Amino acid sequence: MSQGPLMPKATAVWLVENTSLAFEQIADFCKLHPLEVKGIADGEVAAGIKGLDPITTNQLTRDEIEKAQKSPHYKLKAAVSKVKLPEVKRTTKGPRYTPLSRRQDRPNAILWLLRNHPELKDAQIIRLVGTTKSTIQQIRERTHWNSGSLQPLDPVTLGLTTQISLDFEVQKAAADRPAALAAEGGASLLPTEVSTQREPEPEDEPRGGREDRLDADSVFAKLKGRHQDEDDDEE
Repeated sequence: MSQGPLMPKATAVWLVENTSLAFEQIADFCKLHPLEVKGIADGEVAAGIKGLDPITTNQLTRDEIEKAQKSPHYKLKAAVSKVKLPEVKRTTKGPRYTPLSRRQDRPNAILWLLRNHPELKDAQIIRLVGTTKSTIQQIRERTHWNSGSLQPLDPVTLGLTTQISLDFEVQKAAADRPAALAAEGGASLLPTEVSTQREPEPEDEPRGGREDRLDADSVFAKLKGRHQDEDDDEE
């Protein structure tokens, strides 16, 4: 993957203001999301950032820009620089660095994320806006020192993160959500095979007792004696 310009947003601002390139072309060259470029054109993103001319900084040639303007599907190719800068590797430990001018906006961005994407984990919010877990907890519990003045603001609009990063974290949280809900759901309903199964009828209990053990002779003897008594009474 080729490296983007040194100042991608400032370069995108200049290209939006001084060329007729498509948003997709500018986004591809500056390594931004097309929605970010559209936000720059609408004045919602990168407000106050001064455009950087990529021609004077030897990042693009005028011929390359003119060629891209004639073909909307043409991808800009960066000019070959004689000076190669080492790639900056971002460390995974600790919160990401946020410029001093943007740090005051982080609580507002955290509040926006907590309200609009409650499925995000604290670690994901830390990666997006570069904050700490204690700050997130204070804003969630409304114990932050400036809770009364906080307003939910989109971190992408504030320039604290990119739309690509936000979409990635939201999709990742949504993918983990069904498994968490299944674990928190508790006991589930019984299968239909079990719930509709008829209970077995109770078996006839074995009959016991003295009367069941009487034999036929004793029964007939009693009946014969009763008939004789009735005959004597008639006589």
